[in-house]
Amino acid sequence: MVNLTRILMARHPSTVYNDSYWKKRQIFKMSAHFYGRARNCWSIAIRRVQRALQYVVAGRKLRKMWYHDMWNNRISAGSRELGNIPEGSEVMIESLIRSQVLLNRQSLSNLAIWEPRTFKAINNIAAVKDRQDNVHPNRGMPPTGIKGKLP
Repeated sequence: MVNLTRILMARHPSTVYNDSYWKKRQIFKMSAHFYGRARNCWSIAIRRVQRALQYVVAGRKLRKMWYHDMWNNRISAGSRELGNIPEGSEVMIESLIRSQVLLNRQSLSNLAIWEPRTFKAINNIAAVKDRQDNVHPNRGMPPTGIKGKLP
């Protein structure tokens, strides 16, 4: 626990909510890694911190999109390499849901990268379910001559 002096104890945030000292302290703590006057000058620091927080909010959405795309690419590459489902990740995930195998994209992506035999088994389950339900009847045969990780 941090022992506060009497002066700071009187201004503790739990007792006084609208004290400008604590607001400035919070902003200066967030701007501590900035260069130049943006670190110490209040009027510049508040603007830079607000802009940085806007970037953080936008970055969260972008990070989610990047991970989603990365997982889809890995699943598509793994399923195309095996050749059972040449359409890629969407058809495979749809077939897995119909066969009541509930794995999310992140799990399937990790299996495609680190557990190729397990991914091959899951891909075979999805391919069998896709053929049984005949949801995609115009699908062509898988490409020949592609060498994968497994024989």
